[in-house]
Amino acid sequence: MTQARGFPAFGKSTRRARFARSWWGNEWITAIEDAALDEQQLRIGRKYATAGQVGPITVSPGRIAATVYGADRTPHTTTVHIAQLTDADWARLLDWIAIKAGYIAALLDRDMPRELASADVSLLPAMTDLEPTCDCDGWELPCRHAAALSYQVAWLLDEDPFVLLLIRGRGEQELLDDLEVRNGPPESMMRYLVIDAAARARALLAGEELPELTEDQDAARWAETYPELRAHLTAATGRELP
Repeated sequence: MTQARGFPAFGKSTRRARFARSWWGNEWITAIEDAALDEQQLRIGRKYATAGQVGPITVSPGRIAATVYGADRTPHTTTVHIAQLTDADWARLLDWIAIKAGYIAALLDRDMPRELASADVSLLPAMTDLEPTCDCDGWELPCRHAAALSYQVAWLLDEDPFVLLLIRGRGEQELLDDLEVRNGPPESMMRYLVIDAAARARALLAGEELPELTEDQDAARWAETYPELRAHLTAATGRELP
């Protein structure tokens, strides 16, 4: 359900004192720098980032990637893998967000409330959550190319905190659907009813025999078929669904 997002390359930047503008962008940089084994590679990577030596960036769950050009303009395929949150982590985090309507409004306004930093589950990665890779000859973690990519991702986070949510495993629409479910049956429930009815009608026309299901069994079927509705179905039935 979650799709990768692509972002055009940044040009040269005139940013100076603060590399990122947002608190969460700066926290991202802190995580990158805390995980680094060589400060010299970070300094060079920052220069590459501001010089516009990073190509278009692709962000997907658990992964950021781009072609990064070295000092001699040699292209390098560079990736940083980031640990995704588990389903249990997401459930706790979304429960935390759902109880405060202001949190959802802030995210939609491309802002991230500082209170989210104190949630049981941290959106911002720890140093152990990061794994950079690059096809250059450097052995450092991160190398200058991975550092450049990571620094530019802070600019993406400045503009849209949903990029951080995607990196950690959930896209914007998926997350909003989950939050909608937690705040009551979504208006889009009709879409699921139509999809499900059409699928069952096709099965009947194909000569399949549909089993008779109890209410609980049908709820379990829905949870398996439409996992984004699991939280609402669990609340409706009052029990954990398989």
